[in-house]
Amino acid sequence: MDSSIEIQGRHLKLSNLQKVLYPATGFTKQQVIDYYLRIAPAIIPHLSGRALTLKRYPNGVDDPFFFEKNAPKHRPDWVNTVPIWSEGNDRTMHYVEVSDLPTLVWLANLAAIELHPSLSLAKDVMCPTVLAFDLDPGPPANIVQCCQVGLWLREIFEHFGLESFPKTSGSKGLQIYIPLNTKTSYDQTKPFAHALARLLEQEHPEHVVSEMKKTLRTNKVFVDWSQNDEHKTTVSIYSLRARERPTASTPVKWEEVERALRKNDPNLLVFEAGQTIARVEKFGDLFEPVLQLKQKLPTLDQLGSAATEVEEPIEIAAQADTSRRTAKRAVKRPQPRTRAPKARRRAV
Repeated sequence: MDSSIEIQGRHLKLSNLQKVLYPATGFTKQQVIDYYLRIAPAIIPHLSGRALTLKRYPNGVDDPFFFEKNAPKHRPDWVNTVPIWSEGNDRTMHYVEVSDLPTLVWLANLAAIELHPSLSLAKDVMCPTVLAFDLDPGPPANIVQCCQVGLWLREIFEHFGLESFPKTSGSKGLQIYIPLNTKTSYDQTKPFAHALARLLEQEHPEHVVSEMKKTLRTNKVFVDWSQNDEHKTTVSIYSLRARERPTASTPVKWEEVERALRKNDPNLLVFEAGQTIARVEKFGDLFEPVLQLKQKLPTLDQLGSAATEVEEPIEIAAQADTSRRTAKRAVKRPQPRTRAPKARRRAV
């Protein structure tokens, strides 16, 4: 079934609205479009001005998908794109940029179920606006173990007076964002994220791994620091995920993270499309501060001096595309400004 609609003065033709994109639940393309229509006021500010990579599932989540970086050639002339030079492709790529509702609905009609924006704005692609950690559990670990690691991260950032914001990945894990919105570069954020992941691994070797090898992840949480790169993208807040059910990457409160850990219940941090919309209606956009809050990362030396004191100095490898630095630092544990709640002290 096809349908023609007008949104904000733009004419769109919607196709195959009854096609089931989530076979396990019968969730259709029409319902995907409806979700993005309703979540638009919350998600668009997080997409606006950013190069967007699309993850398209034309035949549903159980069938093959493809990533699309270059904007589709057959696009309406009112769809904005941003030019980004690609070294890998040796040419300028023209990414879709979503700053209005018609463009968001047009993408939903393309079965672009997952939306993956850059961590930086297109006007300054080398300057990330956030630091991001993707906490990925290796079975049989699950998001509950990610909650503990997330709380350890929060404690470290609180030591430096920095706010952090958790969200579900909409898949298996938890993601922690530290808003920056100040002048920085990936040459600063990526080494810092790597050093912090290594530090957590050193402090909690039974629970945390910083290396990407899947063989090392069994029943541990992989702290993926590598997302902090101009060449990579991270799933957008409020984006649907191509899972068995139509879950969404949803912002949560730290109290909810603590509760899921305390109750050892991963289901407390699983939100499907309708639940995510209801949460926005109730709480507003919990991730709004990520767009505005200005913070500055500490240096690697400051991180080293604030880490756990151990008998033998540990090596913090600070690597960036343009430089390789290795520093040995004796480290001391961060002392939180207030007594940590039980949820933070509980082991995974």
